[in-house]
Amino acid sequence: MLVLSRKQGEQIRIGDNIVVTIHRLSGNRVSLGIEAPADCKIMRGELRELLEGVEIEVPARPARQETTAVKQPPMSKHVGENRIAQIIEKSLRTAK
Repeated sequence: MLVLSRKQGEQIRIGDNIVVTIHRLSGNRVSLGIEAPADCKIMRGELRELLEGVEIEVPARPARQETTAVKQPPMSKHVGENRIAQIIEKSLRTAK
Protein backbone atom coordinates (compact mmCIF):
# COMPACT_ATOMS: atom_id res chain seq x y z
CA MET A 1 0.00 0.00 0.00
CA LEU A 2 1.27 3.44 -0.91
CA VAL A 3 0.55 6.06 1.78
CA LEU A 4 0.73 9.73 0.77
CA SER A 5 0.26 12.94 2.74
CA ARG A 6 -1.67 15.70 1.00
CA LYS A 7 -3.02 19.12 1.99
CA GLN A 8 -6.40 20.58 1.12
CA GLY A 9 -6.59 21.36 -2.59
CA GLU A 10 -3.74 19.01 -3.52
CA GLN A 11 -4.20 16.08 -5.87
CA ILE A 12 -3.14 12.49 -6.41
CA ARG A 13 -3.09 11.06 -9.93
CA ILE A 14 -3.76 7.37 -10.56
CA GLY A 15 -2.76 6.29 -14.03
CA ASP A 16 -3.59 8.65 -16.87
CA ASN A 17 -7.26 9.27 -16.20
CA ILE A 18 -8.04 9.25 -12.45
CA VAL A 19 -7.49 12.29 -10.22
CA VAL A 20 -8.22 12.36 -6.48
CA THR A 21 -8.42 15.86 -4.97
CA ILE A 22 -8.41 16.61 -1.24
CA HIS A 23 -11.57 18.73 -1.18
CA ARG A 24 -12.01 19.55 2.51
CA LEU A 25 -10.49 18.67 5.88
CA SER A 26 -12.67 18.86 8.99
CA GLY A 27 -11.43 17.35 12.24
CA ASN A 28 -10.69 13.71 11.54
CA ARG A 29 -12.74 13.65 8.31
CA VAL A 30 -11.51 14.13 4.77
CA SER A 31 -13.72 14.94 1.76
CA LEU A 32 -12.35 13.68 -1.54
CA GLY A 33 -13.20 14.68 -5.08
CA ILE A 34 -12.66 11.90 -7.61
CA GLU A 35 -12.45 12.45 -11.36
CA ALA A 36 -12.59 9.16 -13.27
CA PRO A 37 -13.99 7.74 -16.50
CA ALA A 38 -17.73 6.96 -16.42
CA ASP A 39 -17.04 3.22 -16.71
CA CYS A 40 -14.90 3.24 -13.53
CA LYS A 41 -16.94 2.06 -10.51
CA ILE A 42 -16.31 4.11 -7.37
CA MET A 43 -17.74 2.89 -4.08
CA ARG A 44 -17.00 3.23 -0.38
CA GLY A 45 -15.22 0.13 0.94
CA GLU A 46 -17.78 -0.77 3.60
CA LEU A 47 -20.62 -0.69 1.04
CA ARG A 48 -18.79 -3.00 -1.33
CA GLU A 49 -18.72 -5.75 1.30
CA LEU A 50 -22.44 -5.33 2.04
CA LEU A 51 -23.37 -5.39 -1.63
CA GLU A 52 -21.22 -8.33 -2.68
CA GLY A 53 -23.17 -10.10 -5.45
CA VAL A 54 -25.95 -7.45 -5.66
CA GLU A 55 -26.52 -5.90 -9.08
CA ILE A 56 -27.20 -2.15 -8.96
CA GLU A 57 -28.14 -0.12 -11.97
CA VAL A 58 -26.66 3.36 -11.62
CA PRO A 59 -27.55 6.05 -14.17
CA ALA A 60 -24.63 7.07 -16.38
CA ARG A 61 -22.80 10.21 -15.33
CA PRO A 62 -23.11 13.09 -17.77
CA ALA A 63 -20.02 13.86 -19.82
CA ARG A 64 -17.67 16.24 -18.04
CA GLN A 65 -17.69 19.72 -19.50
CA GLU A 66 -14.55 21.80 -19.38
CA THR A 67 -15.07 25.07 -17.55
CA THR A 68 -12.92 28.04 -16.80
CA ALA A 69 -12.11 29.07 -13.23
CA VAL A 70 -15.64 28.78 -11.83
CA LYS A 71 -16.12 27.99 -8.17
CA GLN A 72 -17.52 24.48 -7.87
CA PRO A 73 -20.67 23.99 -5.74
CA PRO A 74 -20.33 21.79 -2.66
CA MET A 75 -19.93 18.13 -3.54
CA SER A 76 -23.17 16.17 -3.42
CA LYS A 77 -23.64 12.47 -2.77
CA HIS A 78 -23.23 10.17 -5.73
CA VAL A 79 -26.65 9.43 -7.26
CA GLY A 80 -26.21 5.71 -6.64
CA GLU A 81 -25.73 6.06 -2.89
CA ASN A 82 -29.46 6.58 -2.25
CA ARG A 83 -30.20 3.32 -4.03
CA ILE A 84 -27.43 1.55 -2.11
CA ALA A 85 -28.82 2.87 1.19
CA GLN A 86 -32.27 1.53 0.26
CA ILE A 87 -30.83 -1.92 -0.45
CA ILE A 88 -28.97 -1.96 2.85
CA GLU A 89 -32.06 -0.89 4.81
CA LYS A 90 -34.16 -3.54 3.09
CA SER A 91 -31.59 -6.26 3.80
CA LEU A 92 -31.45 -5.21 7.47
CA ARG A 93 -35.26 -5.32 7.76
CA THR A 94 -35.47 -8.78 6.18
CA ALA A 95 -32.63 -10.07 8.36
CA LYS A 96 -34.63 -9.38 11.57
